Amino acid sequence: MRYRTRVYTALVLLISAVSMFAQNEQPSAAEQYFTNTELVDQNGTPHKFFSGLLKGKTVVISSFHTSCTSTVPVYNRTLGKIQEEFKDRMGSELLIISITLDPENDTSGKLKEYAAKFNAGPGWLFLTGSKADVEFMLRKLGYYVEDIEAHNSVITVGNGKTSLWKKVNGLANAGDVIEAVRGVLDDKGN
Repeated sequence: MRYRTRVYTALVLLISAVSMFAQNEQPSAAEQYFTNTELVDQNGTPHKFFSGLLKGKTVVISSFHTSCTSTVPVYNRTLGKIQEEFKDRMGSELLIISITLDPENDTSGKLKEYAAKFNAGPGWLFLTGSKADVEFMLRKLGYYVEDIEAHNSVITVGNGKTSLWKKVNGLANAGDVIEAVRGVLDDKGN
């Protein structure tokens, strides 16, 4: 009986120590950089940027605005091909995050209609929010532009587990973009 009491006491102390350590743990450098700024998806669901979207996942991030008729539709079709290629990993391991450059016009409702045009399924989020929050995140990611028509076509691919990050030309051959995503997604951090 004493043996069980000692084992039980040791387990309780171990669990308490782990819990206290976790509570005192400082935010990672990635969390400090990306922050938990809240953005809202096409369904009106709020997401904390780091803890809700990046932490522990691989992400494919792009910027866009719904009124673009030139380059954005081209790389959104590529994002659709990425979604199809990795359909069994979408949402659980891989997220596609498209952040609007025009939050004043690109509301959640408008983004929902826009996402439907590209057959965006679970794991492909079109994000908006307050002008200040969206601008803050666009600056952090290197996507901010004064004139939304001057946006770039860069796609950022990052692995939240291994900290491998790559920039890819969104207008490149879709197969090449998919292979870049695969390399980051399957990175083991060696």
